Amino acid sequence: MGETAYKVYRYRWAVLVAFMLCVIANQLLWITFAPITSDAAAFYGVSDLNIGLLSMSFMVTYLIVSIPASWVIDTWGFRVAVGIGAILTGVFGLMRGLVGSDYTLVLIAQIGIAIGQPFVNNAVTKVSARWFPLNERATASGFGTLAMYLGILGGMVLTPLISGGSGIEQTLLIYGVGASVIAVAFLVIAREHPPSPLGSPEDEERALMFDGLKQALKKRDFLLLMLIFFIGLGVFNAVTTWIEEIVSPRGFTSTEAGYAGGLMIVGGIIGALVMPTLSDRYRRRVPFIVIALAGATAGLAGVTFAGGISLLYLSATVLGFFLLSSGPIGFQYGAEIARPTPEGTSNGLLLMMGQVSGIAFILGMDAFREAETGAMTPSLAVMVGLMLLSVMVATRLHESELLGP
Repeated sequence: MGETAYKVYRYRWAVLVAFMLCVIANQLLWITFAPITSDAAAFYGVSDLNIGLLSMSFMVTYLIVSIPASWVIDTWGFRVAVGIGAILTGVFGLMRGLVGSDYTLVLIAQIGIAIGQPFVNNAVTKVSARWFPLNERATASGFGTLAMYLGILGGMVLTPLISGGSGIEQTLLIYGVGASVIAVAFLVIAREHPPSPLGSPEDEERALMFDGLKQALKKRDFLLLMLIFFIGLGVFNAVTTWIEEIVSPRGFTSTEAGYAGGLMIVGGIIGALVMPTLSDRYRRRVPFIVIALAGATAGLAGVTFAGGISLLYLSATVLGFFLLSSGPIGFQYGAEIARPTPEGTSNGLLLMMGQVSGIAFILGMDAFREAETGAMTPSLAVMVGLMLLSVMVATRLHESELLGP
């Protein structure tokens, strides 16, 4: 008796693109104020820290909403969950534009957008598992994660340009209208399942969300992966938040700091396209995680100690390429080794680790900067050491059994 032939549908790419647009919209609305902190503080008559709170609110909110969002993803499916996140992003994004002159109301709207974030971001591996065969899932997760970086890069580039010509209120309104249109487009395009299964029913078997949570936390490799994400995502969040303060004590300008941050994201976009594709092609996860973390460690060391602009730019690009490319491979590896834990649960746990460490690293770097110069070199040196630890931890991981011998 011959083996059953399973069909892969081209419509999977339409579903993935619709999902990516939701991710881009949410990330862009999150990072809106980062590149215009000083202008926004002057516009609203508040401190830079108050403007930073508009972004920090996403990390705090994520810790509260992530588990419920993962439950919705794994119980009702990604279309319902991402639809909720997209609607929250669109509605509160539009509200933010309509009340854009009032800081308090903008903060309330920002929290509403933040509630939508885990409903969208935690679904990366669920979309891949629903619509893509196993040998394409790291690539699909790579595109989903790539959308996060595109949203950040778009916010960094577009916000100063639009606000410089049209003002902050008009910029917020434009973003809100765009997010609303994307939410409607997702609900029209997205389908939960392809017309026929991609594999056998056994391959799709999943535990209930809370049972899966317990099972994942009992698996050695998944616990090690959580530690890796705690370090890696914490480093990314801290460096992107403090990039100007990191390099300015060495004589670099704010413009050069902005270019360095942009190159880190561009490097990450390229890495998120290249490394997951290679991981799928060679049917290996662990070697690519190790390579990515080792390369990111070298890049972070360069950012920490670079005295010249060329070395700073090169180091930032290397850091972004390797650190951000490790994310989609790690998400897919986590989904594979945590089975039968649902994808939304495993994805949410890993992202939650990065939010916890992001808050801790950001506050720690500010608290331990050098008193006289304001330099953050000691904190960065500690993070280089933590990245070296993550490399050693990654070498202890076992390869995903789903990929075969």
